[in-house]
Amino acid sequence: MNPNRKIIHIDMDAFFASVEQMDNPDLRGKPVAVGGSENRGVVAAASYEARKFGVRSAISGVLAKKNCPDLIFVRPRFERYKEISNKIRKIFYEYTDLVEPLSLDEAYLDVTINKKGNPSATLLAQEIRLRILNELGLTASAGISVNKFVAKIASDYNKPNGQKTVNPDEVIPFLEVLPIRKFYGVGKVTTEKMYQLGIFTGLELKSKSLEFLEKHFGKSGNFYYNVVRGIHNSEVKSDRITKSVAAEHTFDVNLSSEIFMMEQLEIIANSLEKRLKKYSIAGKTVTLKIKYSDFTQQTRSKTLPYFISDKGLILETVKELLYQERMKDSVRLLGISLSNLNTEEKKTVVVQLKFAF
Repeated sequence: MNPNRKIIHIDMDAFFASVEQMDNPDLRGKPVAVGGSENRGVVAAASYEARKFGVRSAISGVLAKKNCPDLIFVRPRFERYKEISNKIRKIFYEYTDLVEPLSLDEAYLDVTINKKGNPSATLLAQEIRLRILNELGLTASAGISVNKFVAKIASDYNKPNGQKTVNPDEVIPFLEVLPIRKFYGVGKVTTEKMYQLGIFTGLELKSKSLEFLEKHFGKSGNFYYNVVRGIHNSEVKSDRITKSVAAEHTFDVNLSSEIFMMEQLEIIANSLEKRLKKYSIAGKTVTLKIKYSDFTQQTRSKTLPYFISDKGLILETVKELLYQERMKDSVRLLGISLSNLNTEEKKTVVVQLKFAF
């Protein structure tokens, strides 16, 4: 653990739903789900009013409506979310150049050395959150600590519209009493496995040897062994490497004919090409994603000997993948992604000085 680092994790509160409520006053104070519908698709985001009824992202629209009969479905407007996200990041960059976006609605900031010359990461987080509220009308939560792992967990502690600081001397006690299900990177399956092994808190995880954790969790065992001891040296990377670019679409009516699928794939490929051209990205590996009506998913990939970004070349490969084998059922979602990209990693050298936390 490096006690000199000061990391802030900013997480917007119910971002997509909050933007919709901000733009449409009629939605304020009401349960809102972005994405899907009561008949199709999945929920991309839910307002806090909807979350009280168990409506969460990634659940089906049918289940969401069942849990909350008054739920209002809103079609996502990703261009609007990107517009707001860019304004939020602009605020971040006024404090530090070391900003690592995780998605449109969250990011890490390394403020060990910052443009405001303020030694208090806690006060900086308060100021950033207040600016987001005053300038954009949205609330954000924050976690502040010595590494990304603890800051990420802390940002969820006082949601919505709150923050939590875990000082260097508080990291170990904080992690020891933390329920294992709240450890970032420990999903449902791993949580259940840990429960079966008698691991319910950070302290119980800490009591296990490295050999024990590697035996039961493979390579992840080393990660769990270190993070529960406050060891997580991953730097805030201001230039994240794009590993793949994708576009997909969920259909209102299931498709059962490859001809209809190719028509839709052409539209998807066109959207993908625009993204690739916008960022001057090309790739060698084309992947076709197929989700069937029973929600099972299949991917088919092909790696070419050269980089491509042209819609025609992408479609040519996708067509080959589509007809590679027969469809086992009707299709509710199709997607195309391009990976093995021509992007190169940019390394940032960070000089860290010691300040009062």
